[in-house]
Amino acid sequence: MSDFTMTIDGNSIAGEHSFGVINPASGAVFAQAPECSRAQLDAAMDAAARAFRSWKQDVGARRAALVACADAIKERIGELAPILTQEQGKPLARATEELIGAAVWLQYTASLAIPLEVVQDDAKVRIEVRRRPYGVVGAITPWNFPVLLGVWKIAPALLAGNTLVLKPSPYTPLSTLKLGEILRDALPAGVLNVVSGNDQLGAWITAHPAVRKVSFTGSVATGKKVAAACAPDLKRMTLELGGNDAAIVLDDVDPQQVAEKLFWGAFANTGQICGAIKRLYVPERLEQPIVAALAAIAKGVKVGDGMQSDTQLGPLNNKMQFDRVNELVADAKKAGGRCVTGGAPRPGAGYFIPPTLVTGLAEGSRLVDEEQFGPALPIVTYRDVADAVARANGTMYGLSGSVWSSNLARATEVAGQLECGTAWVNQHLAIVPNAPFGGAKWSGIGVENGPWGLLGFTELQTVNIAKDPA
Repeated sequence: MSDFTMTIDGNSIAGEHSFGVINPASGAVFAQAPECSRAQLDAAMDAAARAFRSWKQDVGARRAALVACADAIKERIGELAPILTQEQGKPLARATEELIGAAVWLQYTASLAIPLEVVQDDAKVRIEVRRRPYGVVGAITPWNFPVLLGVWKIAPALLAGNTLVLKPSPYTPLSTLKLGEILRDALPAGVLNVVSGNDQLGAWITAHPAVRKVSFTGSVATGKKVAAACAPDLKRMTLELGGNDAAIVLDDVDPQQVAEKLFWGAFANTGQICGAIKRLYVPERLEQPIVAALAAIAKGVKVGDGMQSDTQLGPLNNKMQFDRVNELVADAKKAGGRCVTGGAPRPGAGYFIPPTLVTGLAEGSRLVDEEQFGPALPIVTYRDVADAVARANGTMYGLSGSVWSSNLARATEVAGQLECGTAWVNQHLAIVPNAPFGGAKWSGIGVENGPWGLLGFTELQTVNIAKDPA
């Protein structure tokens, strides 16, 4: 698997050099990806700038192109899904779901209106507020959902009339490179350029003078660097960053009824979701039945190579994240935490950690305070709901959270007290294309998805028309 190329100005472009891509199920390099040079990035930026002149003119053509992109993805799912599984680690069925989701996001976005607002229209003057594209957008995506999160940027940016230079994570470049190849025939040359490389390439993109907007999804630490890089040129930016999401279970729930949703809210994609449950707050009197119900699910889950049909949870994506989760679990044990399930990596090759449930911790321990981004969940007890909310909010993260109760009105009222971008009730990770998703505090700037995400790729222009030339 070494025939992957970049897409620059509609052409297949090989790198001057290449870098290895590791299959996390084996820990071994299984493919090569092209390393984009500075000159090749300049060529991609130039192509995007030239394509912008005509691409911004016809919104109808842009809508049709997005639908064509969705159709192209659906036709090639059988080719894309194994690539995604082998580089990312997720089970093949989940990779297929990600690609279907990408097609759905493209189709939905194609239906959105770009508003023209009339704020005054009388005998003397007409004042319109229009939405205009920025120009060239630099997009940088992470390794947990490389195709879907790429489409979260591609679809609204292109519909708004921008052109794009997209860089995937060096851990998962292949599926995005293949996506660029698949979409070459659906889009005019230069509209979507896909380049791959290490972190230095991302720095080149954020600092490039051709870029007028940066859309970044990734860690808080890198997001701060992106913001700093955008400042000298006053680039606009959307930052979708990390989270340490709290789920608060109220004292009227049936543990057996909520356990399955709680488990997958925390452990889907092996816990590698920015909005996953990272801290679970439960009433003291329900701790034992909730822990028992979650443990029963954890012990029955098949962890393995995503290419095996019965696998439910794959490996961690990379050695760095594997080491971090193991470090946090080890620290939790030292702090007095008890691993009810899991607690140690699986012997043998690959970056496998079984679902790990940890009790006996509270704020002040790293596993509670930090974003683990992996299959280790601290279960924290509380006595008073107001205290649980205060503890849930007592962090600089603010991506999402959830409240669980048999009383919807009560749960909804508590959910409204969470300081986060999305608050769910009796569900978690219910992310849909028609609602905004973004974070408060350190978890981001701006939102993605829905008409709100689309408008994030536009800037306002007021057109003030005097009807009487005199």
